[in-house]
Amino acid sequence: MSEVKYPPESIYNILPKEESRIEKQPRYMSKFRPAVVQESRLTKDAMRTMGPAKVEMPSTDKYLKKHSKESKPLGATECSKDAHKTCTCTEKKPPVPARTDNPLMGIHTKRDFIKTATAVPKKPQPICVDTSKGHKQPLENSGLVPKYIKKTDYGKIPTYLQQRNDEKLRAEEEYNRFVKDQREQGALRRLPDEERLAVLENLKKDWDKLHHEYQSLPLFIETMSQKAHKVRLEEEMKQLEKDISLFERFFHIPLQWPVMRPQASIASHEADYPRKTPPPKQRFPFTQMTEA
Repeated sequence: MSEVKYPPESIYNILPKEESRIEKQPRYMSKFRPAVVQESRLTKDAMRTMGPAKVEMPSTDKYLKKHSKESKPLGATECSKDAHKTCTCTEKKPPVPARTDNPLMGIHTKRDFIKTATAVPKKPQPICVDTSKGHKQPLENSGLVPKYIKKTDYGKIPTYLQQRNDEKLRAEEEYNRFVKDQREQGALRRLPDEERLAVLENLKKDWDKLHHEYQSLPLFIETMSQKAHKVRLEEEMKQLEKDISLFERFFHIPLQWPVMRPQASIASHEADYPRKTPPPKQRFPFTQMTEA
């Protein structure tokens, strides 16, 4: 059998505990309640007797009669053939004229009987029957008459669309003209032959100077400054050789006009991308090596 486990005894369980009471919140009462109660009392007293208090009593002569609420036909003035069965006539026909009565004479009319007799009768309006039960409608409004394709402007572009297309083409032409002007302003210009030859001659002179300086270097280069000087001369000579070969091979060299930027844009560019100043070069003092 399983052993019953009791919770460990504690001295704190002996201490009396305070009972926690749940405090209810005050009930909601609307501030308009007295006014609503008063209004309901004012309208309640007037209808205590199943409807309004003062009602006109019906007269004893106007009692409900038989067939008084049935609807009467409007055009029941002439009797039909079966008048003896269902006759609802209220007026009688005029009496038949006697044999001794004289007819009415001297009655004139403005109607032209000759014109009426010779007039061409009107053509009946064409009708279209669209259901098997005989529903009909005018043929012109049925959609079976090809009246729209016979219009003068049928199949043509409306005027408002033509105006819109013309404005669109005009805007495209202006934009293309603007782009062309901008390209012509920022286009590259060709370097003249005189300037090309002058630049080529100056490059060769600079190469001769660097070559003469390179030839005057000592045979044994041992210090760091001499090595750096030699490397710098070699790089500059290689760059000048590339430039000279470029100016000798190509006769048409394009040039780009310099783009002037305002000082504000230059300052903002420098603020966004600060210049990185190279660290100062360490100079080594020239010491002449002597044989031991």
